[in-house]
Amino acid sequence: MSAELETRVLRRITLRIVPFVMLLYFIAFIDRVNIGFAALTMNKELGFSPTVFGFGAGIFFLGYFLFEVPSNLVLDKVGARIWIARVMITWGLISGAMAFVQGPNSFYTLRFLLGAAEAGFFPGIILYLSYWFPARQRAAVTAIFMAAAPLSTVLGSPVSGALLEMHGVLGLSGWQWMFIVEAVPALILGVVVLFYMTDRPEKAKWLRDDERRWLVNTMNAEAANKAGTASHSVWHGLADLRVIALSLVYFGTSAGLYTLGIWAPQIIKEFGLSSLQVGFLNALPGIVAVVAMVLWARHSDRTGERTWHVVGACVLASLGLMFAGFAGTVLAVLLALTLVNIGISSAKPPLWSMPTMFLSGSAAAAGIATINSIGNLGGFVGPAMIGWIKDLTGSFQGGLYFVAGLLVLSAVLTLILARSQRTPAATAADALPQR
Repeated sequence: MSAELETRVLRRITLRIVPFVMLLYFIAFIDRVNIGFAALTMNKELGFSPTVFGFGAGIFFLGYFLFEVPSNLVLDKVGARIWIARVMITWGLISGAMAFVQGPNSFYTLRFLLGAAEAGFFPGIILYLSYWFPARQRAAVTAIFMAAAPLSTVLGSPVSGALLEMHGVLGLSGWQWMFIVEAVPALILGVVVLFYMTDRPEKAKWLRDDERRWLVNTMNAEAANKAGTASHSVWHGLADLRVIALSLVYFGTSAGLYTLGIWAPQIIKEFGLSSLQVGFLNALPGIVAVVAMVLWARHSDRTGERTWHVVGACVLASLGLMFAGFAGTVLAVLLALTLVNIGISSAKPPLWSMPTMFLSGSAAAAGIATINSIGNLGGFVGPAMIGWIKDLTGSFQGGLYFVAGLLVLSAVLTLILARSQRTPAATAADALPQR
């Protein structure tokens, strides 16, 4: 009976929670990286150089960095329902305001404010999932949630490309229409969150009494088992060396992810294609990445291994970026971008399964936000460096090699971290999670 009850509860919470948070992340990711499609026409219209565009696209992550930890701590206190709704409504308003950018200063300001508004969303959802799903299911669930990122490329790229074709409608440019139209779902879903999302299992009226009791008891027992070894205070979440190390690992994966999201359309555009053609071609690598990341995360859960699942994925993404640097045809570039998509997408679920294995409570909120905020600075460094190197050399090649090097460093650091925790002096409390 217990096994049947567990299966039933996990199925119900998965169907209730995961598709919805996937939809939220899908919209978030589109609003975060649609700047890459806007650049196909906006840069020329506003006179932005690659350096200006790369800096403006990346400054999003400075706002994200500064407000990430405070935002996640507030979420832990007031509940996900109210705070995620606040995040979505404010980022929707600012994303729509991007349509009225006039020059570099307004571009930088709105991108910074967009990052500040969205801060706390992604780590908040990771923390939220840890309230509902036992650790042994968490990597697979996280993978399904995070599949929204490549899916947003698959579905969002053709839509963004099509919206760019609305140039001149009601006197607005196509890139302005893109920002306005793609901001609307965030505003609508922000309101929906207030009525649909449930903060904790204890409040889940949509579960039967025996289902709710089993889930609450299971999550409480897991928390109790961690009580002797897990860090609980905010300070431990911020100062834990494992958190800092995982932040640096995540830095490289974020540089790769936002290199794709922000610069891939322009890399493809160099072959003389229309915006609509770029939209459809940019969607193809994400289709493969969605399947790969889910299978990779399931394998990580089944084997209980995390380190090599992160390392292997980072190495694959690095090889893909180096290949993209010298690829001379559209087909070769698409193959290279597919490898990068697979590697970047597959690295993240096993990486995100680690923090909540040694942190809980406020420490988990602070630790997850710290990893995401420091790590996402890679989303500033990667795109900004590619723009700067493109201005210097006239080519994407040097920038792509730079980001590939960051991913190699992520892989190496993951191995060093795992090895350091296997020394005789390491205790169970210090061990790198390897579920």
